[in-house]
Amino acid sequence: MIRVAVISDTHIPSRTNRIPDWVRTRVMRADHTVHAGDFDSADALASVHELTDGNYTAVSGNADPSSLRLPEVATLELGGVTFVVTHGTGSKRGYGERVARIVRETVEADGATTKGPTDGSVVGVAGHTHEPMDETVDGVRLLNPGSATGAAPAETATMFVVTVEDGEIDVQRHES
Repeated sequence: MIRVAVISDTHIPSRTNRIPDWVRTRVMRADHTVHAGDFDSADALASVHELTDGNYTAVSGNADPSSLRLPEVATLELGGVTFVVTHGTGSKRGYGERVARIVRETVEADGATTKGPTDGSVVGVAGHTHEPMDETVDGVRLLNPGSATGAAPAETATMFVVTVEDGEIDVQRHES
């Protein structure tokens, strides 16, 4: 069993000054952490690096400086599940369809799995909206953990802890 902390949109220091202790604890207890962008600063990225002992996957968000040198899309395989991570930058309108398309295109281009995004072996992770989401869009399961710090426009801090085992996932939402 692998525990994955899924966070996004920390926006430190522009909207808040630190990751809440309850999020930090869950990140430290996880086997791997995924951050779907909008760290906002090198200090926020360094904080996640420190909390995870470098065992994390991260992508660039629209509020991240280019000096962070993060990819726009990252793929990782854990416990028989392929995670395709992107920020989801763009309009709220069409968000799910846009992210699902990025997931499908990434899987096809990378050959990330012999299975497709509709059979549960591939999960898309994105942020940007600050609204938690666990939905299937155009046949692709998408996870958006919301904002780990409750950065506006979020009303509360949220994150997911995903348990991966034998190609299956269980998603738990946590909030303050």
